[in-house]
Amino acid sequence: MDEDYDVVVVGGGAAGLSGAVAVARSRRTVLVVDAGEPRNAPASGVHNYLGREDARPADLLADGRAELAGYGGRVADGTVRSARREAAGFRVALEDGREVSARRLLVTTGLVDELPDLPGVAERWGRDVLHCPYCHGWEVRDQAVGILATGPNAMHQALLFRQLSEDVVFFRHTAPEPSAEQGEQLAALGIPVVEGEVAAIEVTDDRLTGVRLASGEVVPRAAVVVAPRFTARAGVLESLGLHAVEQEMGGVVVGSVVPADPTGATEVPGVWIAGNIADLGAQVVTAAAAGLRAGAMINADLVTEDARRAVAQRREVAA
Repeated sequence: MDEDYDVVVVGGGAAGLSGAVAVARSRRTVLVVDAGEPRNAPASGVHNYLGREDARPADLLADGRAELAGYGGRVADGTVRSARREAAGFRVALEDGREVSARRLLVTTGLVDELPDLPGVAERWGRDVLHCPYCHGWEVRDQAVGILATGPNAMHQALLFRQLSEDVVFFRHTAPEPSAEQGEQLAALGIPVVEGEVAAIEVTDDRLTGVRLASGEVVPRAAVVVAPRFTARAGVLESLGLHAVEQEMGGVVVGSVVPADPTGATEVPGVWIAGNIADLGAQVVTAAAAGLRAGAMINADLVTEDARRAVAQRREVAA
């Protein structure tokens, strides 16, 4: 691994690799440091990514790495511990003790899905415990779907998944009672409300089969929809003085993001972000687009700096 780079990208998912390819295609030296913990690893395929429908997440990333290598970019397997400013840009420290320098940083470390603390939820996550109809809805069409209500997003999820199946059940669990308007919508759409807290997800032969209530009753279901809390992976940015802020929906905190402008530029000059760390709702194709945009902006910033340096050197020679 070389010592100095134009750009170091922290995180090698769709956003990070897309940004890195954009930078490398502009003949910049770029290093991607990736911990190998993609958020969508449990999913069987990527969806709504034009031309890559149902691609395995691991295959998409492997292809991205190969494309980056074709333009001279590099990937280092590892975790970035911290970053600090130095004269020419930044010094990036990895957990294994390695350090590299970068003129600019692109951080694409994503978020953590904090799931409801119920037996079976984490084990089935991304398979038949779901949260996004655009990521997994088609795959559970016409199946028996349960909505596990833990917050304000549950009603929205119920309406979205009802578009995909006529057999949807709303488990109120720990959420407030639906409003009169919401209750009327649920009734009109044929979505029954099950009272009482949920105790666990039932699994038989590696297949979700039902939702067990605290009362002991089991309601047969083939898929369960939950609403995680989406928490930004902001450790590297915190070492630079940037912090995540809470995001609310209906007056309830649903997650956190790191603030940035529409190009991904943060309040710290020279640091950009892209993907789920900046946008809780970004799907894979959205994250890739954000990475491309940030990479282009980083290159433009470097071009401006290079031109300024060239002018200064020319003036020195002329003097």
